[in-house]
Amino acid sequence: MWSSDPILRRSVILGALALAGCGFTPAYGPGGGAAALRGRIALAPPGDKAGFDLAARLEDRLGAAEAPRFRLDYGIAVNARGVAITPDGAVTRYNLTGSVAWTLVDLATGTVRLSGNAESFTSYSATGSTVAALAAGEDAVERLMVILADQIVTRLIAAAPDLAPAASP
Repeated sequence: MWSSDPILRRSVILGALALAGCGFTPAYGPGGGAAALRGRIALAPPGDKAGFDLAARLEDRLGAAEAPRFRLDYGIAVNARGVAITPDGAVTRYNLTGSVAWTLVDLATGTVRLSGNAESFTSYSATGSTVAALAAGEDAVERLMVILADQIVTRLIAAAPDLAPAASP
């Protein structure tokens, strides 16, 4: 439904024209660079629950590797730090910091085509029962892996045009 505000309508139309004029192509649209990555990146097998959560999110975003051209290797580091401590010394809140060092390897040549490091944090409450605190901690790690996987995918999408195979002469 179009707004009755003519200034807003004009701004939307001019914005769309400006994007079209600068060569903007949606990443997953026809001719978009990210479409060429879908189903083309094999993931290193996860070694633990955090790795499984990261790999699951990467596969959700990139698709299952049907005809892999690249392999994504990664190393995960997660650290927990108590940030809310009661007067009797009980920790009631934890911050999790996490990082993923990753490399994208071309399977045909074995060369590293792209690498990077994704970093972020999340936190969780440790109040309540032991089971509730453990579940909250596992959920926080899963949220952290989603954030880190999304950062990796964003970097891959941005670099997708550079990763396209060279045209044959």
